[in-house]
Formats: sequence, C-alpha cells, structure tokens
Amino acid sequence: MEDLPEKKETSLISKGRYELKFRGTECLNCGHILDINDKYCPNCSQANSTKRLVLKDFFDEFFSSLINYDSKLLTTLYTMLVKPGSITRDYINGKRVSYTNPFRFLLSLAFLYFLMVSYGGAFSNLDELNLDEKIEQSGPMSFSINTDKDNGKETDSTIVVNQINNVFKELDSLKTTDPILTESLKGLDSLEHNIKEWEIKEKQTDSLMAANPKAYFQKLESDTNSNFYDKAEFFFIMLRNDSISDYTEAKEKYHITGSWRNRLAFNTSKSTLRAWRQPGSWLNDTMAKLPFVIFFFLPVFTIFIYMVYIRKKFTYTDHLIFSFHNQSLLFILLILSWIIDTILGWSTAGLFLFIFGIYLFQSMRKFYSQGFLKTSIKYLFLNSVFTFLAIITVLLLGVGSIFTY
Repeated sequence: MEDLPEKKETSLISKGRYELKFRGTECLNCGHILDINDKYCPNCSQANSTKRLVLKDFFDEFFSSLINYDSKLLTTLYTMLVKPGSITRDYINGKRVSYTNPFRFLLSLAFLYFLMVSYGGAFSNLDELNLDEKIEQSGPMSFSINTDKDNGKETDSTIVVNQINNVFKELDSLKTTDPILTESLKGLDSLEHNIKEWEIKEKQTDSLMAANPKAYFQKLESDTNSNFYDKAEFFFIMLRNDSISDYTEAKEKYHITGSWRNRLAFNTSKSTLRAWRQPGSWLNDTMAKLPFVIFFFLPVFTIFIYMVYIRKKFTYTDHLIFSFHNQSLLFILLILSWIIDTILGWSTAGLFLFIFGIYLFQSMRKFYSQGFLKTSIKYLFLNSVFTFLAIITVLLLGVGSIFTY
C-alpha cells in the first residue's frame, strides 16, 4: 500500500514544462483554483505551468498544435469524403473534438479557392484589354466609329458597325429580288431608321456635353424628367474625356450642387469606369468578397432546408452545420478540379460538379434518413431554390461591386 502514492506521482510526471515541479495551484490566466493533477486549466484550457518559456518549449508547443490540427483535418476530410452525412450527425451528437470547426473549415476553404482562382491568372489578362482604345471617347453604348489614326487599321467598333451596315445592304438587295422577303422584312426599314436616329441622338448628346458641360448639367438639374441614369451618364463621359478625378473637383468645375444624389451618381460612374478600364482587377475584387457573401447566403438557404425537413427533430443550427459541411465538400472538389486543370490543361469542373451532385443526394439520404423518392423530390426542390438564390446573390454582388469598386 505504501507504493501506491509513489506510482501515482510517477504517472503525473511529464516532460518539459509539464513536470510536477512546474505545476501551480492557481491558473495564471483566469485565476481558477487548480489541483496538481490538472495539466490544463479546466476553466480556460491554459497549460498549468509556471516555467518560463524557452525557444525549445515554444517550438514544441507550435508543432504539437500543428500536428493536432492536421490530425483533425485528416479525420474531417476522410469522414466527409467516404461517409456522406455522417460527419454532421457525429458533430451535432457531440463528437466534435475529432473534427475541425465546420464554420472555420468552410471559411478557410472558401478563401483558399477564391485566392487560387483570383491570383492564378484567370482574370489578370483582362486588364490588358484597353477598352478605351477600342471604343470612341463618347460615352457608353455608342455606335460611333473610331479609326486608329496611327496605323490606319479599323478598330473592333468600326468592324462591328461595318458588318451591321453590310447586313442591312444584303437584306435590302434580297427585298428587291425576292417578293416574298419583301413583305416579311418590311420591319427592317423602321429598325434601321430607329438605330440611325438613336446613333444621331447619342452623338448630339455627347456634343452638347462636350460643348458646355455646365449648362448641360444645369439642364439636368432643372429638368423634372431627368433621372439618376442621366446624371451618371454625364459623370461617366466627363470622367472619360475630362481631367476631373474626384467629386469636389467636379462640383467646382461644373457648378454642381452637393446633394447626396449627385454624389452617388458620381461615385457610381467612377466605380463603373474603373471596372470598365480594369475588368480583371474588378473581377478579382469581386471574387475576394465571395467568402463573406457565402456566410450570408447559406443561413438564408438553410431556412428552406429547415422548412422542408420541419418534421425532423433537428434545430436550425443542425441544418446549418449540414449546409456548411456540404459546401465545404464542394470547395474541396473545386480546388481539386482547379489543380488538375492547371497542371494538365484539362477541363474537369463539370465532372466534379456531377460528383458533388451525387454526393449531396447520398448525404441527404444518410443524414435525414429518408427514402429514395422523398429525398429525390426534396433534392430537386432545394437545388432549384439554391440556384435561384445563387443567381440573385451573384447579381447583387456584381452590381454592388461596380458601385463600390
């Protein structure tokens, strides 16, 4: 019986900072009362050690934490890939230390994927397309012709307009030789007339702006029929053709009143022009916001999952964890697809999305424990809702990115 305390004491001895001689009776972080058996504080999880750190201790703890995270990561990946739906059931039933946090895991994967896509060269070459050299400096959506005076070659806009004119000439010749087409193509005359009128009107508008921008904007201010788009168009053209760079300068130069509508129109035009001139940088900027958008999108989508499976005894948070796990698997597959396509020059995105579709179906069957027919109906409905919400979200993100770029 005398040997028992000695065995207990021996079992408590650990190496380095966790030896018995370094154990304290009070947590140095939160002040919680500790027992000599406590290797970590049960209140805040800090190590129970009074030893001053040396470099060896620091690196030992760093690599220990890294290996611990890697083991969680491998367990999470294995369970997620091999056992669809099981990881969510384990997690909500309390088995959590073995797996990585689903919210943090998804955020990490989203950042990694969009970082790879954004800086992998997918959009960088778009900035080299100097659109201002391809389209005449006369405002957006103009049919005016621009000629490259330096080399005598036609630009893309010239070619497009010439092709349109050639089409009209061909159709005119057909109308004169074919009486059947003459009746069916009567609307071409009015269409061609409308296009020419619109082109003339656009040129006149641009000329008025260039001749007297102050008077033109004052007319917009006093005209009750003018709208936000008219002012945004004015600022867009002035930013492209004039030397103004900020709203204060525009106010002084064109005698603009400092209303919030005018400022909004100016900022919108400036952001739109930047996106116009640097489409690659704008796409990269937009992609960088997507990980954050996902964390607003998925909670909304989870409401529909909750409604579809309302008879199941799952909380909203349980459904949200299920969404995060499946979305994480999607990003894993997209990352694999991107790596394969980059190395081998293939196009495997469609294949991996098909694999994800099958995985998602099996995950729903496993997690919610329902038959093939019920799962199929709910699968189709939820995917339709997901697609609709995703389109709306992407459109809002695109418009918002242009306004704030």
